[in-house]
Amino acid sequence: MSSENSSADGVQQVWDVVVVGAGPAGASAAYAAAVAGRRVLLLEKAELPRYKTCGGGIIGPSRDSLPPGFELPFKDRVHAVTFSHNGRFTRTRRSRQMLFGLINRPEFDQQLVEHAQKAGAELRTGAAVQRVEQHGSAVPDRRTVAVVLQGGETVLARAVVGADGSAGRIGAHVGVKLDQVDLGLEAEIPVPETVAEDWKGRVLIDWGPMPGSYGWVFPKGDTLTVGVISRRGEGAATKRYLEDFVGRLGLAGFEPSISSGHLTRCRAEDSPLSRGRVLVCGDAAGLLEPWTREGISFALRSGRLAGEWAVRIAEAHDAVDTRRQALNYAFAVKAGLGVEMSVGKRMLAAFERRPGVFHAVLTGFRPAWKAFRDITRGSTTLGELVRTHPLAHRALMALDRRPAGDEVSS
Repeated sequence: MSSENSSADGVQQVWDVVVVGAGPAGASAAYAAAVAGRRVLLLEKAELPRYKTCGGGIIGPSRDSLPPGFELPFKDRVHAVTFSHNGRFTRTRRSRQMLFGLINRPEFDQQLVEHAQKAGAELRTGAAVQRVEQHGSAVPDRRTVAVVLQGGETVLARAVVGADGSAGRIGAHVGVKLDQVDLGLEAEIPVPETVAEDWKGRVLIDWGPMPGSYGWVFPKGDTLTVGVISRRGEGAATKRYLEDFVGRLGLAGFEPSISSGHLTRCRAEDSPLSRGRVLVCGDAAGLLEPWTREGISFALRSGRLAGEWAVRIAEAHDAVDTRRQALNYAFAVKAGLGVEMSVGKRMLAAFERRPGVFHAVLTGFRPAWKAFRDITRGSTTLGELVRTHPLAHRALMALDRRPAGDEVSS
């Protein structure tokens, strides 16, 4: 389909589904809607490929959510994890099978977009959205949404999916509410072959000095992705943690090719996922795992759901049917990702109080390492684990109850 607004007879084209944002959530939504045979337009304000601050870990749920035939552009395959607690009590755990893979986001995102295009979606880059209108002069009828671009051009759709990030226009239109905001700082550090070889197949996770903080090293060939994350509002301490972390690792002498920062935002439990014919997914909906702040699998899974339900909304002939389909989308998200988020929130609260306990258990208690391994490989999720394993359920209940300050030495 042409992305021109007018067809040959002068009538403005109406897309079935317009997706705003071409990251993993948006590309997944566009793919799902296009595979269903709908006319899909994918809008992206940047030119692709583009850099995105992200560790780039692809866990099992992410792999399971990719389009058929998608070949992951892995830079490394992880078989070992070194854990440390603020640089101390270091211990490495190993797995015969791959735990997860590491990718660079520009390549990964580009490939996802190409799959959406092959399925029939049309991509338009350099298209920044100014606002969305569901009523008013720009909207020809009640079954149509107007997406107004910067510069004044209007794109019409039967359904819109917002995947334009947590600070995007579509989340604001829907009224997304966020109740956990964290600051992530990251450096891409090119290293000599001897250093790269030492990290091959192994990542480092360091439980940090501020409550809820942690750092990571992800090897990607001749580059190490080194980052830290902590609650927003502790910018100076977070920056100091990254500097100390890089120094401890012996990497301070290497010049980063990229240094960047970003905010991750988790939705409040009562936050809406839709408004009228507009759905949100991924970061735009505040969907990510609160403890680890892992977002790629949440983006892929919620994006696919949003694409599937946007197709149904595009077909809805009145407000009642539209509302029904939007509620079904919300139910699908909450039944899966919402359960994982609520368990993750409890894990974060316990981890903020007692990081030493988490470190001791993960490095010294075999069932805990097995659970970590199973989650990263995708054979279970955090929510399933707590629901189906009595030991995991009892452990989380005990962590919920234990008073702050009752720390166990690592």
